[in-house]
Amino acid sequence: MDRAQILLKPVVGGIGLGSTVRIDFCASCSYRGNAVTMKKMLETQFPGIDVVLVNYPPTLPKRLAAKLVPVFQIGVMGIVLGGEQIFPMLGLMTPPPWYYSLRANKFGTIASTWLLGNALRSFLQTSGAFEVYCNDELVFSKLREERFPGEIELKDLVGRRLATSGISDMLPLPPMRG
Repeated sequence: MDRAQILLKPVVGGIGLGSTVRIDFCASCSYRGNAVTMKKMLETQFPGIDVVLVNYPPTLPKRLAAKLVPVFQIGVMGIVLGGEQIFPMLGLMTPPPWYYSLRANKFGTIASTWLLGNALRSFLQTSGAFEVYCNDELVFSKLREERFPGEIELKDLVGRRLATSGISDMLPLPPMRG
């Protein structure tokens, strides 16, 4: 045996030891189940790997717009329920013509505003992401590919990245005493 073989021993844990896979997924899109499935598969395929699941938020403009939707909803409801006396407080002596259209069917206007506003807000809170990083390097992007990775495909992508990452499943032994 040469010195290198004596000083190295296999580490229990396998090829994944010391590596991290981060899966950034859209929680609003209900992708958590897919992320958990992929996490279990990767942990089984690469013992010792650390798989981290993280919510991938929507862009800042979408998040800001989502915060404005309830303001609009409450504003429409306030105008419909407040009646004609709200307009003089806003500096308008007579209500605009669209007010009478909204007021003609109070319940329909309020229900439509509530339902459509909630649908819009739900859309604005999604990112559609399922991004997979291995040791901080992107290995799969649903945003770019416009599809989910298959389990076998993801296993191969992560396996190739681990093989080229330089992290070995052989670690030096501590110095011998005596």
